[in-house]
Amino acid sequence: MATRERPLSPHLQVYRWQIQMVTSILHRATGVLLAFGALLIAAALLALMLGPQAWACVTELAAAWYGKAFLFGWSWAFAYHLCNGIRHVVQDFAIGFSIPAFVRSSWLSVIGSLVITALIWGWLLFQGGAA
Repeated sequence: MATRERPLSPHLQVYRWQIQMVTSILHRATGVLLAFGALLIAAALLALMLGPQAWACVTELAAAWYGKAFLFGWSWAFAYHLCNGIRHVVQDFAIGFSIPAFVRSSWLSVIGSLVITALIWGWLLFQGGAA
């Protein structure tokens, strides 16, 4: 039996990256990050329940550079997932399906998440809560 060359399915190296692709991938990735962060929040609440020593360990980890980096990333993931989720709810009502509207709403979800994250962390830093 002769084998014939079959066409390969196009993959990421074939397509040009577009904001729609990025927002779809980011939405899934931030969902995973939020699930992981929820487990850490549950562990922190458990440490709070266990007493001052366990809670001191949590606050020490959160005050370290890697703890702050994780909290910053988690807060951005929350803001992005929220903005992009609102975008999807609006699209569920059949609003914004044209390509320019889709691109515009994609950029709005990215920029909105950055603004929300900057506002949260700016407020924390000015209140002295992230020290």
